[in-house]
Amino acid sequence: MTAVPPAPAPADPASAWMPLDTAEPAPLYDVATIRRIEQAGLAATPPFTLMSRAGAAAADWVGQHVPDGRILFLAGAGNNGGDALVAATRLHQAGRQVEAWLLGEADRLPDDAARAWREARAAGVPVLAMPRDPAAALPPWPVGCAAVVDGLLGIGLNRPADGEMARWIAHLNASHLPVLALDIPSGLFADTGTGQPAVHAIRTLTFLAAKPGLLTLDGRDCAGIVDIAPLGLDYAPATPPVALVNQPGAFADALPRRDHAANKGRYGSLAVIGGNHGMTGAPLLGARAALHLGAGRVHVGFLAQPAPPVDPVHPELMLHAVDQLPWDAMSAFVAGPGMGSDAAARQQLAQLIDRCARDTLPLVLDADALNLLAADPALARQLTDSGLEPVITPHPLEAARLLGSGVADVQRDRLAAARALATRWHATVVLKGSGTVIATPGGASPAINPTGNAGLSTAGTGDVLAGMIGALLAQGMAREAAARAAVWIHGRAADRLVASGTGPAGLAASELYLPARDILNALLRGAAA
Repeated sequence: MTAVPPAPAPADPASAWMPLDTAEPAPLYDVATIRRIEQAGLAATPPFTLMSRAGAAAADWVGQHVPDGRILFLAGAGNNGGDALVAATRLHQAGRQVEAWLLGEADRLPDDAARAWREARAAGVPVLAMPRDPAAALPPWPVGCAAVVDGLLGIGLNRPADGEMARWIAHLNASHLPVLALDIPSGLFADTGTGQPAVHAIRTLTFLAAKPGLLTLDGRDCAGIVDIAPLGLDYAPATPPVALVNQPGAFADALPRRDHAANKGRYGSLAVIGGNHGMTGAPLLGARAALHLGAGRVHVGFLAQPAPPVDPVHPELMLHAVDQLPWDAMSAFVAGPGMGSDAAARQQLAQLIDRCARDTLPLVLDADALNLLAADPALARQLTDSGLEPVITPHPLEAARLLGSGVADVQRDRLAAARALATRWHATVVLKGSGTVIATPGGASPAINPTGNAGLSTAGTGDVLAGMIGALLAQGMAREAAARAAVWIHGRAADRLVASGTGPAGLAASELYLPARDILNALLRGAAA
């Protein structure tokens, strides 16, 4: 592989970029707020300043991630295309092999993008302008192309890409070339993460601030690894962020610490209630996870009779028929894994709501407990009238049932769905899925979780997560912090397994326990997890 000079590092700090994946929870802004930041920046700087900064940051970023080989820049007919043209010019001037294809007419570009086009031509960048022609065959990719930079569409997309642009997106995805996206993968909705069709990039450099759509729904598959170039503008406008990236900086200080003189009573007693006939494994998964996340004592209350006498894998767990649980000794409860939907399950859930409300004990509601609530208005009213603020952990179908909507409605705007659930059920919500959303009642910015992978798409991982949340609640963590910590650790455990060669296909829920324990203890030590 022949070494070539990289793009010169940006001399202007305003052209620097940084990883999104840091320990601190980065803010996420919607398109309307990004536009206000952008307009304020344009008004406060000379013409072409922001595009020059964006192009310089992109050139440095592309140069570092594509160390050699020919780079093709695809430039759309807007300012996103102008950013791509500036980056191509800078890399060309640094001695890199580049070319740029403009998908549109050069004489119809906006002012800054038109200047970027003129400067690219004057610098000798090999350029090709291709006015849109639905009847024309799309050109083959350049020989020796090492990567393609997607500068086709920016964040202003307000309807699914169609026509000529949809053809280009399909053409690019079918190329199997590494794609790096500027600002947002073309076709992806910046606010929601919906993207059909959308470019699938291995990495995205987003400008000004990160957008929620990069981290949830289709965004995780389309954006790849996300980096940010703030372009020297105010990163904290008066408008609060629409969400935050869930990172340890938001919860690490609240994790339960361990003292030499402490005993198991210090770390709480958790009961996991469920396990109806044919489903006794589900609460065991949650209980084992709770054990590995530090709960002092873990009990399981089985609806199936007779209850298993012992867990041969973890005999430390205490197993009971549900009516034989030492109820008054519990610090927190998880209800739902394998609970079923029969009259006995409904009765147990109703009794549990009353107990937790009476004694102000934390309660996690998962799986069948959520379906019972969605199907039974009287039970739902009992919960909402109880004054409890449970933690609920629905997947999209369960969320749709709880909202009386469809799955497509939930997935169309996951942030809005999580906020609606938090308000409707007066609950801390963990809306599971790609980019799990954690929301609370009261209007605070929700969090979108960046950890996890497709290995979690298997039976039992939700039971494990519920048990992890319950363990942290039993140890005294507040609801929101416990939910954020457990979701992050759960996803990071899956990431660690896949990085070591376990999964994503065939990853089993029970394999999450050991890496999750390691990650928790690394966080407690203040080490990288």
